[in-house]
Amino acid sequence: MRSNRSVPRATVIPELAYRDVAEAVDWLCDTFGFTLRVRIANHRAQLNVGDGAIVVMEGSSPQGSASGRTHAVMVRVEDVDAHHERSVAKGARVLGPPTTYPYGERQYGVEDPGGHHWRFTQSVDDVAPEDWGGTTGQL
Repeated sequence: MRSNRSVPRATVIPELAYRDVAEAVDWLCDTFGFTLRVRIANHRAQLNVGDGAIVVMEGSSPQGSASGRTHAVMVRVEDVDAHHERSVAKGARVLGPPTTYPYGERQYGVEDPGGHHWRFTQSVDDVAPEDWGGTTGQL
C-alpha cells in the first residue's frame, strides 16, 4: 500500500465524533496516553494509538445527536475505484463516488444496513499535512 504522511498507516481507522475536538484530543492524550499525529484546523485530528490510529472528528456525541452519526470507520484499500465498483455491484448504499482530495487520498463513503458509515480510502500521493493546512504532531 502506498505511503502518505497525511493519513495514518493503520488499515482500519475508527472516526469518532465529539462536540469539541480540541477538548477530546486533550482528554484522550492525557487519559489514555494517545499522541497527536495531525491536527486539521479545529474540526479534525488524527491520534496515534500504539501501531494503530483513530480520527477525532467534529460532530454530535451520542447524547442528543441530531443526525445520529457519532462515528465512522475508515478502511485503507489498494484500489478504491475497484472497491467502489464492487460495492455498487453488490447494491451498497454509496454516499458519494470516489473523490481525490488535496491531502493525497482518494475516498468514497458507504452506509451499511445498520446505518454505520464506512469511508474507504486509497493513498494516491504522499503529501505533508502542512501542504493542505494540517499541523504535524508525532508521525
